[in-house]
Amino acid sequence: MNSDTDGKYGFDDLGFARPDIGREARQGLPEIVYGPGKTTQEITGLVRHFLARNSGPVLVTRVESEVAATVLAEVPDGTYDRAGRLLCWRRAALLDFRVVVVSAGTADGPVAAEAVAVASAIGLEVERIADVGVAGIHRLLAVSDALHRADTVVCVAGMEGALASVVGGLVGSPVIAVPTSVGYGANLAGVTALLAMLSSCAAGMTVVNIDSGFSAAMAAFRIARASVPSAAAMTREEPRPA
Repeated sequence: MNSDTDGKYGFDDLGFARPDIGREARQGLPEIVYGPGKTTQEITGLVRHFLARNSGPVLVTRVESEVAATVLAEVPDGTYDRAGRLLCWRRAALLDFRVVVVSAGTADGPVAAEAVAVASAIGLEVERIADVGVAGIHRLLAVSDALHRADTVVCVAGMEGALASVVGGLVGSPVIAVPTSVGYGANLAGVTALLAMLSSCAAGMTVVNIDSGFSAAMAAFRIARASVPSAAAMTREEPRPA
C-alpha cells in the first residue's frame, strides 16, 4: 500500500494491479475498470477492492454477458446493462444536469448505449434520441427542443460524421462528439468520422476516441462537476504537494 497524506494520490498494490484509490478524491469518481483483457478473478478482485476503499459508484466497462454473470455471482448487489455492456455497483445520486445522447443511425446504437449506461450510473440525467442522421435532417430538426434543453449533448455518428457539425451549430451547450467505426470502406473504421469531427467548423466541440461512449460520458461528468454545485462539492481540487 502507498497512500499519501491527504488521500488524493494514494494507490494500493494488489500484485496484479495497482488501483488508484485516490482518484475519487481528485476527480469525483473511483477509478473505472476496463473489462477486456482481464480475467474474471481480476475483475472481481478490483471490484471488491474499490467497494471497500471508495464510496462512489464502481463500474466495469465493456463486459460481455457471460463474464458479467460470473462476476455478479461473486460480488452481489451489482447490476448489468447488456446494451451498454456495463457492470455497476452503488449508482451515484442523480445530479441536476441533463445530457442528451443523439446518434446518427441505428448501427451507432451500441456506442450510444455505452454513453447512456455510464452517464446514468455516474449520476447524470440522460435522454436518448436515436436515428437522427443528416441523410434525413428533418428527423433531427424535429427533436431540436430536446437538444436545446440539454446541458450537454453527446453526438454519436459514423459514416462521414456530419451529425456532430450540425448539432454543434444548432445548440449553445457543450457538444461531445463520438466518431464510430460504422460505415463502408472509406470510413476507415471510424478515422474519417474522427477527422471530420476534429475539422468541424462548429467551433469548440469536444471530440473523443472512436467508439468510446465511455469517454463521452466521462467528459460530460467533468462538465457537470464544473457547473453543478452539488457535483463540484464532491471534490475540491487543491494543488498537488511538491
